[in-house]
Amino acid sequence: MFSPNVVIALQILGGIGLLLFGVRKMSEGLQKVAGRRLRRILEVMTGNRVTGVIVGALVTATVQSSTAVTVMVVGFVNAALLSFSQGVCLMMGANIGTTITAQMIAFKLTDLAMPAIFAGVILIHFAKRRNWRDLGEVLLGFGLLFLGLKLMQQAVAPLSQSSEFIAFFTYFRADDFSGVILNVFVGMILCMCIQASSVAVGITMVLASSGLLTFPGAVALVLGDNIGTTLTAELSAIGSSLEARRAARANSMFNILGVCYILVFFYPFLDLVQWLGGFVGAGPAYLEVGGEYPYVARNIANSHTLFNMINTLVFILALPVLIKVATVLTPKGRAASKDLAQPQYINFRFDASVSASLAEAREETARMAAIARESFRNVSRIPVNHDEKALDLWQEPESALNSLQKHITQFLVQVSQMPTSEGEGKEISLLMQAANNVERIGDSIKNLAGLCEEMFEQDLVFTELAVNEYQTMTGTVAEFMDRVFNSVSSRNRAEINMEEAVRYEEAIDDMRDHMREDHVERLRQGQCSVDAGLVFVNMIANYERIGDYLYNISLILKDLRRL
Repeated sequence: MFSPNVVIALQILGGIGLLLFGVRKMSEGLQKVAGRRLRRILEVMTGNRVTGVIVGALVTATVQSSTAVTVMVVGFVNAALLSFSQGVCLMMGANIGTTITAQMIAFKLTDLAMPAIFAGVILIHFAKRRNWRDLGEVLLGFGLLFLGLKLMQQAVAPLSQSSEFIAFFTYFRADDFSGVILNVFVGMILCMCIQASSVAVGITMVLASSGLLTFPGAVALVLGDNIGTTLTAELSAIGSSLEARRAARANSMFNILGVCYILVFFYPFLDLVQWLGGFVGAGPAYLEVGGEYPYVARNIANSHTLFNMINTLVFILALPVLIKVATVLTPKGRAASKDLAQPQYINFRFDASVSASLAEAREETARMAAIARESFRNVSRIPVNHDEKALDLWQEPESALNSLQKHITQFLVQVSQMPTSEGEGKEISLLMQAANNVERIGDSIKNLAGLCEEMFEQDLVFTELAVNEYQTMTGTVAEFMDRVFNSVSSRNRAEINMEEAVRYEEAIDDMRDHMREDHVERLRQGQCSVDAGLVFVNMIANYERIGDYLYNISLILKDLRRL
């Protein structure tokens, strides 16, 4: 039906497709299995440069995707959970961690492909627990990865005897410096297209093992892959904060500058790779056995690891220089919008990381809470200070709260359409509920402002006893609000506990009941007017309602801590 060349081409394309899908499936499964734990590790990473690099390497080795980790880090920097310099250290470590995939591919575990696929499918379809099904995705991805490699190896083997293909690949031999530069450029474009450096390195290993690529040409391609993989982080930073864009730019410059100075010592670097490989049992890359090069894949994987280790060591020492370069290349541009209704943390344009998206959504919710708290303070003082001008201060925050609640909900709906773990799905629902409760607090503040307007229009004044009760109520609600809202942000570790929340909620309910009784007694004794009394009772009812919403948020925070 098809000519032999077409069959070979289709088999290679099918192998690449399986390799891409396998790597993605394995990474997604690993992120689901350990996503929230890894996110907590990244969020609390406040150590020195070396600690940041080690954490970044370990996290990336765990999820098998530097792209996922760098995008996650950009999101955390955007949400102000990590500083610019912390983010850069984590991403440097991620560049080391991602080389684990290449090392794994070099072990040639193709015989395990079918058992892994079988085990993965069984777990996905028959396991009752979500964690086991996620593990099934990991095994399925692992199996598909090596099945794809096996298909590619089988398809490429005949090509090593084809004079036409041998002639074509002579362009990528990298016998001189111009050939090295060409391969770096081709590797960069290839990785930018497929958005997976591990897959690009795997393809390079297959071609080199069959003899179609020389060892220098393969290493030059891998160096280009390191540049190409930075595109995803750059895309994820579009529309993010200045610090997040600078972190992504630092990641790009880390790889670009690293490749530049390695190219200056390219051939000594190749010799160093093979010399070090001898200590771990890797033979010479140029050794041919039966028409194949059995040690070239291991040497390519070692070159990938060694490059990133050397580069990281250089820039750990020269971190201020890297940060300075990224800062210069990422100017401030236009000043940030002061419109309260515009989101500052959530990024609608591009984000491949569920964990980073949820962190951004939580920080946007915390910002929403801060707006509600400031509006509450302004409105709650009006009946005591009789400041009519303060009535103009609630409308913009109220409009902003409505807008932000819609933005956060829409954003979380988008996130829910990405592959998520069971815990992440619950977190999406809880964050939506939190934003809804903050918006309802804004509605109660709006009601309070309306009652204040009624006081001024009718020239109503509270009695001294009513003012004292009012201040007691607003003071307690303000304390409760501070404790709860300070816990919304992931940056604040002093979280409110449920015992404390229950005490506040019960105290506010008791105040409402006693103040109503006291109000009825004042009316009976003729100490206050009916109109002023109605305004007072309605205000107390709204404060009690705010207490209920704060208690709801406390419950949400408790559930978030349990995830």
